[in-house]
Amino acid sequence: MSRYHSYINSAAEIVSAYNGAEPFASFLKKFFSANKKFGSKDRKTIAHLCYCYFRSGKLFEDAEKEERFLSAVFICSLSSNELLQHLKPDWNENVWMNVKEKLKLLNKEFNSSFVFPFVDELSEAVDKDAFVLNHFIQPDLFLRIRPGQQQTVFKKLAAAGILFEQKTETCIAVSNTTNIEQVINLNKEAVVQDYSSQRVGELIKKISSTDKKMTVWDCCAASGGKSIMAIDLLKNMELTVSDVRETILVNLKKRFAEAGIKNYKSFVADLSQPVSKKGFYDLIIADVPCSGSGTWGRTPEQLHYFQRETVEYYCNLQKKILSNIIPSLKSGSTLLYITCSVFRKENEEMVKWMENEFQLVTNEMQLLKGYAVKADSMFAALMKKP
Repeated sequence: MSRYHSYINSAAEIVSAYNGAEPFASFLKKFFSANKKFGSKDRKTIAHLCYCYFRSGKLFEDAEKEERFLSAVFICSLSSNELLQHLKPDWNENVWMNVKEKLKLLNKEFNSSFVFPFVDELSEAVDKDAFVLNHFIQPDLFLRIRPGQQQTVFKKLAAAGILFEQKTETCIAVSNTTNIEQVINLNKEAVVQDYSSQRVGELIKKISSTDKKMTVWDCCAASGGKSIMAIDLLKNMELTVSDVRETILVNLKKRFAEAGIKNYKSFVADLSQPVSKKGFYDLIIADVPCSGSGTWGRTPEQLHYFQRETVEYYCNLQKKILSNIIPSLKSGSTLLYITCSVFRKENEEMVKWMENEFQLVTNEMQLLKGYAVKADSMFAALMKKP
């Protein structure tokens, strides 16, 4: 029994030492590297305790340490848990209940603001209860199968005994713990890309194209996932990518090489400042820096440390970036505006700002609700320059 109490003490030590300055996964890896005494099972159990702690927000902040961690594990568990089995067997028998039923068993009322304190910032299209409750569940890992690779991917997954759920013709979901890179050739055969991010492709398909090669600028390219998807969907395009740091583009170059993408231009640019390398494009993909509020089910520690005023910081940054890239749109061409946020200030209100400031015409905008399918939530808008 002492082993399970030790797990809780270690988890408490870790969350107390963590200050949100880096991704928790990175912090946890460093902690375990410095503490070699923990075996594989120990690390898995302690990590689960920590993540459940963050997922539960302030629901159990008035409880004693052990009770708080065990309550969090109970709320976040979907199947029998060894820790609960030994320390709270009556709870373990009821892990199949939904979150609200579990809270009732614990004599707790569900209060969405205790889990997600920024409910008032959400876009109107968000089902608030469903969105907040989704934070107790670890999202799935999603793959986008590249053209002509479906049978190869399916055969490799079957041979490895990996269960998957097919969401669309090209999208599959696997368990988040799957070591997928050991099974398929990532980026060549399939790309790790969230379900909602893949749905942005539905908007890319709607961009009218002539036989003429389209000029496309992925201006905040990061690791290049949207660029690879655009190439797969549009095919006949001349691609330019940029990002704020050289190291990001080095990683993108490696990923493009794996994907077989050779013909593209790239440059480093801080787009919050005027752009020196000006061009004129048929399509600008602007997956702008944002709060990331639609992804906090995947990284719950970010919700734990997020400050409300940071929303304004990102809104101001987005306006600077948009002001510097929109002049590079050709007349009659398209801006694809994307965030991984569920905050209306970064989404619908930013679209309205672009309409007023630059007279862009909104063809379509969507809040991509990933919370219904164990995925991230995102926002995307297609806007036309007159």
